[in-house]
Amino acid sequence: MARTKEFDPDAALQSALELFWQRGYEATSMTDLVEGLGIARASIYATFGSKRELYLRALERYGEQGDPVLLAELSQPGPVLPAVRAVVRRYAREAGEDGDGGPRRGCFVTNTAVELAPHDAGAARRVADSLGHLETLLTSALVRAEAQGELPEGRDPRALARMLLVLLQGMRVIGKAGDATARLDDAAEQALALLG
Repeated sequence: MARTKEFDPDAALQSALELFWQRGYEATSMTDLVEGLGIARASIYATFGSKRELYLRALERYGEQGDPVLLAELSQPGPVLPAVRAVVRRYAREAGEDGDGGPRRGCFVTNTAVELAPHDAGAARRVADSLGHLETLLTSALVRAEAQGELPEGRDPRALARMLLVLLQGMRVIGKAGDATARLDDAAEQALALLG
């Protein structure tokens, strides 16, 4: 007779996401995961596979949690540029916040790009997919803005989306350094000025 799991795998995955996001891959040990998830090491391996596999699943979960919010923000009916401006300003504000008073966590995808992607093809693929998805959302919004006459003549929606993608991810890196509110706000406003 098969044993039933004595823990909620979904809740355990969310706990793993929080640990990895706060500490990073290398700094999170299996002991940290056992303690943080409140389950035995054998159960972690049986349910999620290796530490790396658990990390990659946590990274996927992170994307699932954030993407619907951004999609909703950028696909509202009516004028598009106010929504794009709101997203850029939100990223700047969030990048400069402490959150719960602890160290700034930044973006889990950006953190993975810096820590694992240079030497882990699976992580690099997931980072590229996430960034590609964000670029597609921004491009779609800016194509709509162009169609509605909101962009100045001659602006390339895809190039603008790529510029915003680099800006948003860069703000998340700069924000981790602390006390960067003025830099983040200035960068956001200068980028938004390019939209017209």
